[in-house]
Amino acid sequence: MAGVVLRGDEDLLTGRWIGLVMLAGVLSGCGNGDTLERFDGPTMGSRYSIQYVRHGITAGPKEVRGEVENILAEVDRQFSTYRGDSDIERFNALPADSCAVMPVPVLELIRVGEQLSSQSDGAFDLTVEPLLNLWGFGPQSRTEEVPGADALAQARQRVGYRHLHIDGERLCKDAAVEVDFNSIAAGYAVDRIAARLKALGIDSYLAEVTGELRAAGRKPDDSAWRVALEEPRDDKRVAERVIELDGYGVSTSGDYRKYFEQGGRRYSHTFDARTGAPVLHNLASVTVIHPSALMADGLSTLLLILGPEQGWDYAQEHGIGVFFVLRDNDRFVVRTNDAFERMAGGKNQ
Repeated sequence: MAGVVLRGDEDLLTGRWIGLVMLAGVLSGCGNGDTLERFDGPTMGSRYSIQYVRHGITAGPKEVRGEVENILAEVDRQFSTYRGDSDIERFNALPADSCAVMPVPVLELIRVGEQLSSQSDGAFDLTVEPLLNLWGFGPQSRTEEVPGADALAQARQRVGYRHLHIDGERLCKDAAVEVDFNSIAAGYAVDRIAARLKALGIDSYLAEVTGELRAAGRKPDDSAWRVALEEPRDDKRVAERVIELDGYGVSTSGDYRKYFEQGGRRYSHTFDARTGAPVLHNLASVTVIHPSALMADGLSTLLLILGPEQGWDYAQEHGIGVFFVLRDNDRFVVRTNDAFERMAGGKNQ
């Protein structure tokens, strides 16, 4: 993830591949004694950033940072696929027909993944890690290339959310599946942080983890938290649209940060579990606004997998606010719905 770049009286903080840019004032105060506090740091192979309005005796940045980093450390211990001692990697190492006691948050996200999988007819799936590794995008990848038919068939035998089930406090599998929470873990972390900020008496904030974010309230000067949606380009960064957030999470998933080209085709890290291959349609990015950052995170991935027609219909059917950017030869075409327009500039009612 890129670092913070000061540009006049604005901070720009950009996600590593999802295309969100946060625009906020520098640390400042107002006549009412409120101040805008800000801190950031590394997490999940990227970065996080917190901005919040401090009212009088509200917790200071040192205390808030400690609370936030405790949450991020816990999420990393439970969900990381890049450390062998995480709860989910211990589960992933087990053979077929195994069970393991898992923390409550792991079981909660398994249920969220099951819901998204069921609603997308299996297109979204938390068990695609063998495919990610095979195609060169996963934590155990060796090279980016189109796999052979035999290797793909073998990997697909280890993919499928129906191979998982929960038995009390245990997560069980009847095949050697491996769970990857990268499509929802950051959004979950943002919601956890937002809940902790509220418990600390903080009602105005912009919380961001690896680009997934959530905002509430307003800044000390009574201006809104503003987020710029990035044009899905891999050569430079251009703001496509600026939105205002109050009470919503927002997530953008795109194909323009992690991909490779072979045989004249572009293969991204976004997989359709039904085919075992990266999506090949012209939907370049999807932004979702939702009261839950967790759901915004998962839904942006789900809709990107489904594509420009099926994804759009899904969003309309479920009342999801979406901002689609489609490739049309050498230009981009934007498509947005009424739900997005309503949430992009107004308060969560």
